[in-house]
Order: sequence, then structure tokens, then C-alpha cells
Amino acid sequence: MKTLPLKLTLILLFVISTASSQSFDNASEYLDFVAKEQQAVTKSMWKYTKALAHSKSDRSIEGKRKNLLKTVDRAIEKIKKADGFEGDDYKNKVLKHMTFNKDLLNQDYAKIIDMKAVAEQSYDAMEAYILAQELADQKMEESQQEYEKDFYEFANTHNIQIVESESDLGKKMKISNEVFEHYNDLYLTYFKVYINEVYLWEAVEANDISAIQQNANALNAAAKEGLEILNTKDTYKNDKSIINSTKTAFEFFIEESEEKIPQITEFLILNEDFEKIKTTLEQTPERKRTKEQINNYNKKVKDINKGAANYNKINNQLNTKRQNVINSLNNTNANFLSKHIPKD
Repeated sequence: MKTLPLKLTLILLFVISTASSQSFDNASEYLDFVAKEQQAVTKSMWKYTKALAHSKSDRSIEGKRKNLLKTVDRAIEKIKKADGFEGDDYKNKVLKHMTFNKDLLNQDYAKIIDMKAVAEQSYDAMEAYILAQELADQKMEESQQEYEKDFYEFANTHNIQIVESESDLGKKMKISNEVFEHYNDLYLTYFKVYINEVYLWEAVEANDISAIQQNANALNAAAKEGLEILNTKDTYKNDKSIINSTKTAFEFFIEESEEKIPQITEFLILNEDFEKIKTTLEQTPERKRTKEQINNYNKKVKDINKGAANYNKINNQLNTKRQNVINSLNNTNANFLSKHIPKD
């Protein structure tokens, strides 16, 4: 029985052949030929899935997808032109697998890129984007399982023993999927709270007092609920870094909504009153202005100046602390992925 070393991957399989000839005089040579084409696709897919998962550049992601499609097309054409071994049955199964992956890239993953562009607009959009990724990965995994079944059947039929590598790309991708499953779960927990702060500051910019109070209450409730949810989350290999950084973010949102937003709202209400007094005074002819009007206006000017100084101070404090909290969480996320995702 001939033994060939194999790198078993989640997407494709690679066989190292000892044959020197490029003609397919035996099954192992053909298996080697097919596997070399698959390995090129596998490496490109590995880079693409990592880019799709955490790249901030849509252009980079789309570029990798197009490059991967070219790699798949070249592999398909090369396998098509070559003769199969003892008929085209196995060859056609391999082509079916590659074509399925190509369809995923053209349809599912192209759609995912479009979804990524609007994912941060709402929690539902973000959840749908992450779910679409998971479903596409699941389809690819199921296709891979079918491919592996065909691969081993071909090897067994031709008396070729397959030896699995302990450090192959397939195991790396499996670990990577587990890491991202944990990461995505925690990120959705964070995003569900964070999106309320986005809505809150849209209301602040619009000077909509009612919407500010409504969204501040929603943010406060979501952050407190988020803290409770985090307490129920399991860690990945005892790594609590993302959980702890997310807790810090939620604590900031609670402080912001309970202590800072009321002061911002107070100033905006004061400013509304001042604008009314100012408009009334400006619309009153100078000779008809009363001393009481002028004194009230002057008092409001002092109040506004004082309030504006406090408003700016609070805004600067919030902006600085928010940036620190978000930067810390982003760095924690990046470090978590770097630590647990296997290197190329």
C-alpha cells in the first residue's frame, strides 16, 4: 500500500506526491495534480476569509474576492483540460466542488460585501451581516465534507493511504472559525448597546430634547442589560479580555447616560430659552424695550456663557473617554484575534 502525506484543509485537500512524472500513469500522480491546484485555492481562501472577517477596507476585501475567483477559474480550467484517471468520475466531482465554491464567491460572498457596507446602520443589519457570513461558511464546510468523502473513496479505491498533517491549514481554519464565533457573539452584544449611543448623539446634534431623553434612557437600559448578559458569557480558552473591555465600555455608557447627558440636555433647554428671549428682544423696537427685558436678556447671556463652557467641557470629557474606551476595545479585539487565530 502506498502512503502519501496529506494536508487536510477545511476547504480543500493537498497531497504530496513522490512521483516525478507529470503524466498520470497512476492514481497517486493524478491525486497529486488535482491537490496542487486545490492548494492554491486554499491559500487564497484563507487570506480572503481573514480579510472579510476583520478588514476595514471594502476595497481590499473585494480585491481579494476577485483574485480568489481568478485562482479558482485557473484551477477549474487546468483540471478540465487534463484527462481524468480511469474515467472522469472523480474529476467531475472535484470540478463540482470547485464550481460550488466559485458560486459562493460570486453570490453569497458578494452579497456579504454589500451587507458589510450598511451593517453598522442598525443592530438588525449587523446581525444579518454576521449571520450571512456564518451561513456561507456553513455551506462551504458542507461542500468540503462531501469533497473529503469523495477524496477518501478515490484514495481507498486505488489503495492509497492518506496521512493527515498535524499542522495543516484545515485545522487552522477550524480553530479560526471557533475564535470568530466567540468574537462575533461578544461583538453583537456590544453593538446592540453601542447603536443606542449612535442614535443618542444623532438626537443631540439635532437638538431634539425629547429624542435625547428617550435615547439616553434606551442606552442606559441596554448597557445595564448588557452587563448582565456579559456575566453569562463563556470565555475562549479562559481569555476574558474582550468581556472585560466590553464591560468597561458599558460602564462608560451608563455614566454618560446618567451623569453627562442630563447636563447636556439642561444646556440645550437653556439655549432654547435664550434664543426665544433673544428673538423677542430683537423683534422689539429699541425704544420700546423694557428694563426688565434687557436685564433678563443680560442674565441669560451670562447663564448661556457659563452653560456653554460646561457643555464644551462635558463634550470634551466624553469625547476623550469614549475614544479611549473604544480604542481599548478595538485593541483588545485585535489582540484577541491575533493571539488565538493561527498564523499562516
